[in-house]
Amino acid sequence: MKVKMLSRNPDSYVRETKLDLQRVPRNYDPTLHPFEVPREYMRALNATKLERVFAKPFLASLDGHRDGVNCLAKHPKSLATVLSGACDGEVRIWNLTKRKCIRTIQAHEGFVRGICTRFCGTSFFTVGDDKTVKQWKMDGPGYGEEEEPLHTILGKTVYTGIDHHWKEAVFVTCGQQVDIWDEQRTTPICSMTWGFDSISSVKFNPIETFLLGSCASDRNIVLYDMRQATPLKKVILNMRTNTICWNPMEAFIFTAANEDYNLYTFDMRALDTPVMVHMDHVSAVLDVDYSPTGKEFVSASFDKSIRIFPVDKSRSREVYHTKRMQHVICVKWTSDNKYIMCGSDEMNIRLWKANASEKLGVLTSREKAANDYNQKLKEKFQYHPHIKRIARHRHLPKSIYSQIQEQRIMKEARRRKEVNRLKHSKPGSVSIVPEKKKHIVAVVK
Repeated sequence: MKVKMLSRNPDSYVRETKLDLQRVPRNYDPTLHPFEVPREYMRALNATKLERVFAKPFLASLDGHRDGVNCLAKHPKSLATVLSGACDGEVRIWNLTKRKCIRTIQAHEGFVRGICTRFCGTSFFTVGDDKTVKQWKMDGPGYGEEEEPLHTILGKTVYTGIDHHWKEAVFVTCGQQVDIWDEQRTTPICSMTWGFDSISSVKFNPIETFLLGSCASDRNIVLYDMRQATPLKKVILNMRTNTICWNPMEAFIFTAANEDYNLYTFDMRALDTPVMVHMDHVSAVLDVDYSPTGKEFVSASFDKSIRIFPVDKSRSREVYHTKRMQHVICVKWTSDNKYIMCGSDEMNIRLWKANASEKLGVLTSREKAANDYNQKLKEKFQYHPHIKRIARHRHLPKSIYSQIQEQRIMKEARRRKEVNRLKHSKPGSVSIVPEKKKHIVAVVK
């Protein structure tokens, strides 16, 4: 005789709270849910409103520097360790979990122009106004020992930037020219230049590690190949580019922070037209850094704010500012994709959440499910006018708000002038230049 037994898992019909509350299976037949869309709309509206209510992005301020913070660097192995260089030559190492400075080094005389960590995290390099490149141990000196650099290289000119190779014991500096150095040598392996102006920033590509890009004060962005020891391409813009940052997920994409208030995302295979022009800042953009996912980047500006842009959008999704924050010089996105750090003129390093309304700490599975459900609802109704208005609204300082209004009037005047010129000219005599190509002067190969 065969006996068949029914076996059911209580998790499929009892809630997590382990009370005697039965979980009711849902029937997805649309005829049984005539008010489903209005109900979901109200849920999406409430979720959007609550997201703005709980948007508190500012986390902490790291005080200690006695002059403006000029550069930041992340530790490649430790999420909690951050390095900062100031305008008085001081370098500080911070522990983000304790929010304290764990080490202070008087590294240079004058500005610390650049700072970068070795790919394995055992040491870091600094350059300053005193024409030196110094290598320091990441760990502090032992008891009774003096704080001395491991190596010091004395150059002929001031170095304005430095970056380390992602896989090899090689680093690059920039100033009057781009110099590539081996860590074991006191003379550069090769020096590259294209033009005769000072180079302000240089960055290695994190994927195609033999590629590097630099930007100079004669308005050009130059790409180099380390294997050939020659420049590859050069693009000249209308105004000077302050720095560039490579996308960590797409090898050929980089974003340039420009003096004309815009950021330009380029594909290095087609430099004649930028992939996207990101317009929201109202003053010069001084620094840019990508998120580890490569889908977003954060920019720091002279207008005393930082903005987060999606790579494929021309407008920012977030703007962060405080009353005390002055011109933001440098910005970094942490390697766990959760936090943003910025250093500004008034000697502070600020820590922000990458998602302003994200709850910190451990989430229960029910909270995760609710967050995912609300996110899908917001995506479903994101183009509804009422929800779109609430989701996009940001409070701005009066100075930024008034400059945005002024620039809007100027842009409308320029557009009206172009339309009138086109209307009253002979057909074909006035060429229409797309917005993306207006800012490119030339591409040299």
